[in-house]
Parts: sequence; structure tokens; C-alpha cells
Amino acid sequence: MITLKEALALPKEEIAELKKDLKKAIEEKKEIGAYVEQLTGEEINEYGDGVPIAIKDNIQVKGWSVTCASKILQGYKAPYNATVIENMIKNGLSAFGRCNMDEFAMGSSTETSYYGKTLNPFDKNRVPGGSSGGSAAAVGAGIAIAALGSDTGGSIRQPAAFCGCVGMKPTYSTVSRYGLTAFSSSLDQIGPLTQNVEDAAILFDIIKGHDPKDSTSANIAYEKVSDKLNPDRKFKIAVIENYLQEASPTIQKSFNEAVEALKRAGHEIVYKNMLDSKYDVATYYIVATAEASANLSRFDGVRYGNRVESDNLKEMYKLTRKEGFGEEVKRRILLGTFVLSSGYYDAYYIKAQKARHLIKSQFEEIFQEADLIFAPVTPSVAFEFGSKKDPLEMYLSDIYTISVNLAGLPAISLPIGKNEEGLPIGAQFIAKAFDEQTLFDGALGLERILS
Repeated sequence: MITLKEALALPKEEIAELKKDLKKAIEEKKEIGAYVEQLTGEEINEYGDGVPIAIKDNIQVKGWSVTCASKILQGYKAPYNATVIENMIKNGLSAFGRCNMDEFAMGSSTETSYYGKTLNPFDKNRVPGGSSGGSAAAVGAGIAIAALGSDTGGSIRQPAAFCGCVGMKPTYSTVSRYGLTAFSSSLDQIGPLTQNVEDAAILFDIIKGHDPKDSTSANIAYEKVSDKLNPDRKFKIAVIENYLQEASPTIQKSFNEAVEALKRAGHEIVYKNMLDSKYDVATYYIVATAEASANLSRFDGVRYGNRVESDNLKEMYKLTRKEGFGEEVKRRILLGTFVLSSGYYDAYYIKAQKARHLIKSQFEEIFQEADLIFAPVTPSVAFEFGSKKDPLEMYLSDIYTISVNLAGLPAISLPIGKNEEGLPIGAQFIAKAFDEQTLFDGALGLERILS
């Protein structure tokens, strides 16, 4: 598959041919289920002759259906473009196809989608990760040049690791959330999934920037990262030693080999410990579900998508939400409503916010001594469909990623090897807030070392 950097250099007539070839490739690999909708004919022309980028089904593209892979939003069409889509169009890119996802971005396997599951392109009996599983599978299968996903607790980085591609979660507030259907407003970030680190930097440069339409958008000076990439910079890199204890032997082996490669390349490695990741998980699921219960209250059959007709308004709300939401979404709404309820708000939600502050402080302390943090992305390779029966067991697949969202930091997942069965293994760099240049330089350096 042609890279994003190469595609941006093509003349318009070749981009048109590229889209035709891409559509053919998507059709040939339809069984993967990465896309829930592709554009053809007049629709391709309508959305411009820019380089085609796959879009997760929770990002608004004017005139497209946007359903968050949920029954409750079937029939809803976006009335406007998300800011990231406008930024893409201005820079020679065009939206090309909606990618499958976990319903309302709630999941780690893309199994909760109304459209059915997406398959891992490396082993069709295994999950592609989630919630941006469709976007990652499309890139990993070679049926997308690049894609946009959203990361609430690892939902870009974890599927990127499972599907053998690069996934980047920006610093909170550097990429506008205007036009992204909110799961957890203080955690969500749109980010790129690409074939390599340089393409991720290019796409990040395109979508980032201050947006007055987003009240959380950082009003700072934005400089390009991609034109200053330097893989030869040397860094002091912190390895979170206690994180490795929960990883499988296969992940530990590949990760330690990557650490040794970084040492040989001249980087200084220091070993640090953080709070047991169980505290990250507990904090995340209280904060995220509380915000989700508030954000999803708007989907009631009155304004958007599907409606179940009833004798009265209260019954209509109840039946619409009962039939429209899947089991995982209902579970998280109930949990979020509980932790925000009278009598439990202080015991759970306030305590979780205090723990979140502690997690952020830990990162700040480590960054006083190190330029980057290097850590696993997942405790195992992609798992088989149906192998995680317990929702709590599924939640633990995010143990290495969610702390980054709680602290609002930038992170990037990149492939570092494969296991004996040929399944991809990823690792992530984490940087200080707004220091994406260091993040990309470190990741590009490791990518070059391992290539």
C-alpha cells in the first residue's frame, strides 16, 4: 500500500485511480469487516479528489451516516463536518469510508458493534482490538492508506498494536473534538492510525490546531512536527518496570529486546515504577462511565436516529434506549449513573478525581528525570473472539494505556515484533504534554532501529 507521504505527492488524476484501486482492494477483503460503508461514484467526487482517509464511525462527515456502530443512531446523517475533516480537506485529503468500531467507542475488541465484529487481518479468529478496531484493521490489512480513530483509554493504541500499525494519541486539547461523538469528554482524543511513524506525524500535523468551536481546545502556538523529524536524537528513556510483571512472556521478550536495541542506539535507560495499574483501571472506569452517562443522555429518540413510538414520552424514552443501546453501553450508563448518584458521588467520583491527580503527578515526577517513557501497549497479543467472557477481564486489556488519557499526555504505539504465530506486538512511547516532537522523534528512531 502506498504511504500517506507518497500519496500526497500524487497528481489529481492518479489519486482518482488510487481510489478505484482502493475500492477494489476493500471489496476483495470485505470479510474482515473493517468498513461499514464505502463511497462510490458520485460520492467519491462529491468529497473531493484528495488522498482517501478512512474515518471512524463516530466522526461527523457532512451528509454521511454517523452511527457510532449503534442501532439507536441508524438513519442519522451528519449535518456538518467535524473540524478534523475540514482540516483534512484544506490539506489535500478526503474522507473515504466509515470504519467499524465498538458501539459508542465502548469496548476493546470491536465485538460490541451493531454491524457485527471486525476480524484481525493477521488471524481472522482473533480480535482487531477496539474501539477503533475497524480503522486499525483497515490500515493493517492494506485497505486504507491511513485512518482516523479516537482514543479514550487506549482505543487507538491497543488496536494498532493488535493489527501491526502505528497509532497515535495526541495531547488532550491539541486536536479538536468538535464533530466527535463524545464518550468521555475529558479523555477523548482523535488521532491517526498509519503504516509508519512519519505518516502519523504528517496526519497529526494536518488535524491538530486551535478550534474556537471546542471549548477544551488549547489556544497555543502550533508548530509542524513532520518537517523536523529527527530519528538520531538521543533520549533518557524511563521503562516502567512493574508494568512488565503483568505482561505475557511473549510481550516481555519482545519488549526487552526493544529496550536493548534502544540502549545499543545510545539512549539512556532508567527504570521506574508506577502505582499498580489496578488503580488506573478503577479510576478510569469511574470517570469514563460517569461522563458517558451524561453524554449519552441526549440519545432518547427525540432528536437523533431511531425512535420507538409509545403512548407517552416517558415510555418512548425508555423503549428507545432499551432497544437502541447494546449491552455494554447499557452497562456503562448504569455504572456511570450510579457513581454520580446522591450518596455515592463523594465516595466514588470525587475519589476517582483525586486518584486521577495522583496518576498525573506520577508522570510529572518521572518526566523530571526522563524525556520519554517506554511501556507495553497490551499485556498479550490479540486474543481470540469469545475468549474473554467477563467484562472485567476485557477491561484489563487496557491496563497500560488508560493512565495516559487520565493524565492528558501524548503517546504513540508502534510495532516492535511478532510472536511465533506471526501476530503483531506493539510498544508505546509516552511524552510530556504538548511535546509531540520528542514523541515522534523517539518513535521514528526505534522504528528505524528495528526495520
